[in-house]
Amino acid sequence: MPSVRTFTVLPALPDTLKDLELIAKNMFWSWNAEFAELFQRIDGNLWTACGHNPVRLLGSVSQARLESLSKNESFLIGLNQAAEKLKSYLNGPTWFDKVCGESAKPLVAYFSAEVGIHECLPIYAGGLGILAGDHLKSASDLGVPLVGVGLLYQKGYFRQYLNVDGWQQELYVDNNFDTMPVELVRKSSGRPLTISVEYPGRCVSAQIWCVPIGRVKLYLLDTNIPANSSADRMITASLYGGDVELRIRQEIMLGIGGLKALAAMDITPNACHMNEGHAAFMALERIRQLRSATNMTFEEAVEATRSSNIFTIHTLVKAGLDEFRVPLMDKYLGGYFPHLGITRNQFLSLGRMLPDDDDEPFKMPVLAIKLSSYINGVSKLHGQISRQMWGSLWPAIPVKEVPIISITNGVHIKSWLSEEIACLYDRYLDPGWADGTFSNTAWNGVEDIPDEQLWRVHQRCKEQLLVFARNRLKDQMRRRGTYHTELNWAEEVLDPEALTIGFARRFVGYKRANLLLKDPQRLVKLLTNPQRLVQIIFAGKAHPRDTEGKDIIRQVIHFADQQDVRRRIVFLEDYDIDVARVMVRGVDVWLSNPRRPMEASGTSGMKAALNGVLNISTLDGWWCEGYTPQGGWAIGAGESYDDHDYQDQVESHALYNMLENEIVPLYYTRCADNLPRAWIRRIKNSIEWIAPRFNTHRMVAEYTRRFYNPAAARQQYLTCDAMAKAKEFASWKANVKKAWPELAVKDVKIEVKNGQGYEPLNPKQPRLKVGSEISVSALVKLGNIGPGDVSVELYHGPVDSHGNITDGSALKLDHAQTAGQDGEHWFAGLMSCKATGRHGVAVRVLPRHPDLANPYELSLILWEAVPAKQGT
Repeated sequence: MPSVRTFTVLPALPDTLKDLELIAKNMFWSWNAEFAELFQRIDGNLWTACGHNPVRLLGSVSQARLESLSKNESFLIGLNQAAEKLKSYLNGPTWFDKVCGESAKPLVAYFSAEVGIHECLPIYAGGLGILAGDHLKSASDLGVPLVGVGLLYQKGYFRQYLNVDGWQQELYVDNNFDTMPVELVRKSSGRPLTISVEYPGRCVSAQIWCVPIGRVKLYLLDTNIPANSSADRMITASLYGGDVELRIRQEIMLGIGGLKALAAMDITPNACHMNEGHAAFMALERIRQLRSATNMTFEEAVEATRSSNIFTIHTLVKAGLDEFRVPLMDKYLGGYFPHLGITRNQFLSLGRMLPDDDDEPFKMPVLAIKLSSYINGVSKLHGQISRQMWGSLWPAIPVKEVPIISITNGVHIKSWLSEEIACLYDRYLDPGWADGTFSNTAWNGVEDIPDEQLWRVHQRCKEQLLVFARNRLKDQMRRRGTYHTELNWAEEVLDPEALTIGFARRFVGYKRANLLLKDPQRLVKLLTNPQRLVQIIFAGKAHPRDTEGKDIIRQVIHFADQQDVRRRIVFLEDYDIDVARVMVRGVDVWLSNPRRPMEASGTSGMKAALNGVLNISTLDGWWCEGYTPQGGWAIGAGESYDDHDYQDQVESHALYNMLENEIVPLYYTRCADNLPRAWIRRIKNSIEWIAPRFNTHRMVAEYTRRFYNPAAARQQYLTCDAMAKAKEFASWKANVKKAWPELAVKDVKIEVKNGQGYEPLNPKQPRLKVGSEISVSALVKLGNIGPGDVSVELYHGPVDSHGNITDGSALKLDHAQTAGQDGEHWFAGLMSCKATGRHGVAVRVLPRHPDLANPYELSLILWEAVPAKQGT
């Protein structure tokens, strides 16, 4: 190739239009409809052709058109209003200022392998990325001091198209960063700022791009620069592409490179949030940087950093949990772990469930869990399943006490709400309904929206969806080489009066997009009833290596090609944010039928509900919390099955029955004014329940209160005075770990209160009445640690048929007295019997220190040798 000199040509905006560039390069426009309308006014067709990308639009529109707009008074008024709104937003007071104070704001760094802000920035694959995008938007709206960190993929995620047989094909299209809303971070000299990350036998450089998202900055690393080899330039080529070796290269760049990038920009986060395990190497780099700057030991640096690390677990699917074989870890991190001050075995044990199992791969979620003080699942059910899945990392601790909590996902309301519905909310809800979404009362005004207005707006959104679907279907048919006469058929698909069901998500086995196809004859009958028409719109991608998911797509296509249902089923190719936005606004019913308990959360149904769409789903993920009988439908009652074929049979029949006997009849039950008022009643119930609970303003506020602020405070506390507290804490932990094997519960005495005092519980007749008071005393050998270093507890609760305590609670026993010279101590406490039935008690000992994030941080617990299983 010849040597090529490059330069960038920028649009020559007239002075009166200069604010267009400012607005275009801050993604704030993406959740403010009037901003998007401004760009559409420039050239509607070009706006669509540019993929709703304002930077590309400004570079493509003719100079004559720009000159004309510069003299258009109406356009200039709209532009000035938009510019003032952005300025006021950026400089105005925020929720964080009000609740958390304006001084000494902590800074949170949010790491995610994918981020879905808008379709014009295609660096996302699906739900994980879109959640990250909504998280950043709400952080901006709330004023939470946060920066995002990710990778800028040259080809993004694949573009989907189907061949004539309905088999998914993948196309990778280069992103042109010069025409995207991203800006290179530059040094004062004007040259791009780069960082260097060590890889086997060489260093890989990356430049940094910045995406302003309202008040928040998202920084993206890019290795496609001349300083790197052709292979290393491909590290940030595509999202979830390539083999496992490319994956570890990407995750090194995301975690280690991401933290280095922040340091290069003089950004020092007080807390770091890992959105899934892809970024877990970041926790190692925090330790390395701290050791390098302070000469701390590994253990001391761990305490100083783990205290402010946050890890959000997502997928329960094994294929989505990154793990790397030992030879690969040796190859890529064999030269890195010595900088941490630990041995190879110590390093590998950080990523293993069983630290001494040499055959176990290195698991990224395990690394993130072990180096984080704050860990959460993304729905209540998911938190419960995660505690079961990862509970063995805390041996002998009851599952319900495993320190993984739940913070249920949400969606960014303004990003997904149709303009028409938003206008209704503006008219009938309290002012600020979209910004102050912490109070349920803000949504009580939904009751005041006249039924006819709500229905009219919904029907308008459905018509927009059908136009969109028909146009997209024609484009799909043209690409496949369909005869021109056949294209007319696309104008006749879908009926604006028909009950429209939407199913759009990743095509993977457990999400069961083909559940409706289990009884084809029954489905055909449902779709072709001329008195009660039903139609379905599908969309979604399968992972390029997921043959099962691709086959499910083909099953849908083959069924949809049948002559009698061709106008009733449509599959929209290349599912992205644009397709999702139109679908969640326009369908009548949102279908989700994952195989419980595989769905971590799911958020598409939340988006649909905001727009007056009713949900029907199995009780999995968020729907366990979102379902109310008055506002949607549940498939089954939350059962789990070992036989998946039998489960599919049972739940498909339940779905057919619900559609045939309840959902379709309810939709077509009309009053004299032709309004489905009972259906509209359900819509209002759904909005009132779901909107205030399942939004990212509530979610980010919860992260801030429960994780970000406490993590930042702990980090500041442990690192003050030249890391003195962190060093003391590490020393205390070392002493406790060393002494723990010598601890023992030597004796337990249980006495029952009677009229004269207390008497020993009779082991032959251990029967008590409700209200009885029990005195428990435990003699514990502590050896070289003191009674203030432990928490001695009485664990009590109902017992099952095997004599094990279920749904137990802990009662703290107070230190009573020292019992001699061998470090033995008595602890005592009182317990009241409050419920009938068989109950059990057992004494346990846990480490105790004011700096522990939770009592289980050391994964140490001591139970009395023979737990008391007295029936009381």
